[in-house]
Amino acid sequence: MPRSEARVVTDRPHRYAKQLASHLGRKVETSWDEETGLGAVTFGRGTATLTAEPGVLLLAVEGEAEHLDQLEDVVGRHLVRFGVKDELVAEWHRDNGLPGTVQRNLSEDEPSAG
Repeated sequence: MPRSEARVVTDRPHRYAKQLASHLGRKVETSWDEETGLGAVTFGRGTATLTAEPGVLLLAVEGEAEHLDQLEDVVGRHLVRFGVKDELVAEWHRDNGLPGTVQRNLSEDEPSAG
């Protein structure tokens, strides 16, 4: 299955991964292991993994090619919303070498993408 990954630089990767898993867990199946710093999200059209490492939260999504944009957006959008004060950015890179989507919080005077 096609895969996309994002490296989100943050001083609080465990906190954000746990918050993301908890929030998404209201609608889909999730897991989070505080000891290992590993989490998983199971969507109807793919999966996501969350890996907290020192100074970075590693995100990965897998699914059919036509759903990668949506998977990247759901995971990235929620994460950057939680991390607005830390100005988190999720920039996705596909395993086929193509760039994926980018999620960031835009200031009010900055035009939105799309």
